[in-house]
Amino acid sequence: VEKHVHQVGHSERTDAIIEPYLSLQWFVKMEPLAKEVLKFQEDNAITFFPDRFSNTFDRWLENIEDWTISRQLWWGHRIPAWFHNETGEVYVGIEAPEDVENYTQDSDVLDTWFSSALWPFSTMGWPEETEDFKRYYPTNVMVTGYDIIFFWVARMAFQARYFTKDVPFKDVLIHGLIRDEKGRKMSKSLGNGVDPMDVIEDYGVDALRFFLTTNSTPGQDMRYVPEKVESSWNFINKIWNASRFVFMHLEGVSYDINKANLNQVDRYIIDRFNKALKEIQMNMDKYEYANVGSALTHFIWDDFANWYIELSKTGLQSDDPSAVYATKATLQYILKNITILISPFMPFVSEEIYLTLPNALESINLESWPAVMDIETSDLDEVSFLLNAITQVRESRVSYEVKPSKPLSIQILDDHNNAYDLNQGLKDMLSSMAKVSFKDTLSDALVLPIAKGAVVLDQEELVDKEALREKLEVEKVRLESEIKRGTNMLSNTNFISKAPQAKVDEEKRKLEEYKR
Repeated sequence: VEKHVHQVGHSERTDAIIEPYLSLQWFVKMEPLAKEVLKFQEDNAITFFPDRFSNTFDRWLENIEDWTISRQLWWGHRIPAWFHNETGEVYVGIEAPEDVENYTQDSDVLDTWFSSALWPFSTMGWPEETEDFKRYYPTNVMVTGYDIIFFWVARMAFQARYFTKDVPFKDVLIHGLIRDEKGRKMSKSLGNGVDPMDVIEDYGVDALRFFLTTNSTPGQDMRYVPEKVESSWNFINKIWNASRFVFMHLEGVSYDINKANLNQVDRYIIDRFNKALKEIQMNMDKYEYANVGSALTHFIWDDFANWYIELSKTGLQSDDPSAVYATKATLQYILKNITILISPFMPFVSEEIYLTLPNALESINLESWPAVMDIETSDLDEVSFLLNAITQVRESRVSYEVKPSKPLSIQILDDHNNAYDLNQGLKDMLSSMAKVSFKDTLSDALVLPIAKGAVVLDQEELVDKEALREKLEVEKVRLESEIKRGTNMLSNTNFISKAPQAKVDEEKRKLEEYKR
């Protein structure tokens, strides 16, 4: 007898040897069921997101094998088949045989995918044509992983086609697996699993939910990165703090946006919201939630929290009651719509903020989805110019290490190098927020291009000569110390003879650099 070394399967749980053997099983003949689904994929297709998975779906059905539906388990839906105790006759039916005492029911149970494939319509009351079935079937979307397209999605498709003559759902959104930070599949053996309850304890459920929904791309695996969960938590804090600012100024009073005399800045933030809403809706319809997350973050963090809230202080402090009313109405309008947009991703935070708003309904879930608001937009380029000018001045302060409180002189130019015709209200905002004053002439002009124009600053004002002198003196002392250290080191014969040549060369290079 010749010995052969070969692989033998072992049980994952008990490590016992797995020995295949032939046995009688129940099968479903799949070819006619698969052909029926494929036929309707041409005109009444189930749409996959991403689309490439529709090919995976079709190829599997085109090469279908008969399906073993019996399982030798202690749990599950028992197969409705009985064997006559004397004759061995097989009876299969919905009801047990009338003389059931003469029969023994098969002890096998149905494959779990067989019974779960009934889910889309059985949960609606099928086989009865209930109100739920008529209203909700077929369902809109099925969300599942790419690893069970064959096990579940395909089987729901052919069972639905067989029993209801329809698709079980219109769309299938395929997501990937959540892997660890290194891209490895989470498993007990690697010990790299993450307990969501621990994450919720640290950051809250909304931060985890927002991370999971907006950091994944349909059909692609994603990595669990703790820093990104923390980033989601920071974003929620930003929303929360912005809402506190709004509530502080609303003081429980509701302001009607339709009755407000909106200024340029108010209309600007509403226009930015309209554009964000269109982008969000377009990507929601395509299930591109990563793009939705980016659009939400950009609008809420940059446009609303960083810019409009700061700009709104001018309106809130105005002596004109109509300007104050318009600003408060805009703050309320934008915050309310923000809570509705984030509610699918942050249901708890959005509900808490929404219920604090004046005239809130019983729950945010009773609200309608926001709609684009018609506003005048012909003069909003001026606001964009204002924001770009403020940004450029602030960045110049950082580059030249100028204190934020130091006043600077400024000129603003259009894209033809003529003085930019900015209205007085926006000029006042620029002066206040950038700490600048407008001048007709500058002694040492520094032209800084921005979109559709330029900002001109006085270069002499940007250089704090006394601070620069102190900085250079400190640098001089440092360089003299380094030169002395390097000279002494390279004059030391022990260092030259014993140190690695690369180290000696490096010290020579540094000494030459210090002397320049």
